[in-house]
Amino acid sequence: MKCPFCGFANDKVVDSRESKEAESIRRRRECLQCGKRFTTYERIDEIPYMVVKKDGRREKFERQKVLNGLLHACEKRPVSMGKLEQIVNETEAFVIDSAERERKSSEIGELIMNRLRKLDKVAYVRFASVYLDFKDVQEFMTELKDLLKTKEGVPLPKAKSGARV
Repeated sequence: MKCPFCGFANDKVVDSRESKEAESIRRRRECLQCGKRFTTYERIDEIPYMVVKKDGRREKFERQKVLNGLLHACEKRPVSMGKLEQIVNETEAFVIDSAERERKSSEIGELIMNRLRKLDKVAYVRFASVYLDFKDVQEFMTELKDLLKTKEGVPLPKAKSGARV
């Protein structure tokens, strides 16, 4: 820290206090050359957690965006806010646990879909229909058939030629 009066690089800290909001630390310093006192404020500069989108863009991770997506998927479904909050917490923990401070949106989406699949099948299908961005009805039907297989625990019967499933 350079003295603002004489430019000398060494000083001593006379007093340190946290701000009222605990967002910064106020330090009273005394220059070791000219003896004048000055105040500095220190704060932690956080690096945000990022989400890497399909097109390569990076966005800051936002809990509220995850919650909004879950609320849309679970609209008029018997899913408690507590369960949704739990999914949001697990998703945030997943992002925070990344060593690079970023996760691919596909990894986050898979995690959310796995939780929804166990929680509510309709909410899962709603979320998957937006997240997986089905290109046609056939892709959507394939996903529904897979969901039915896991729900029943047995494979679906093979369709006879010309018959609809």
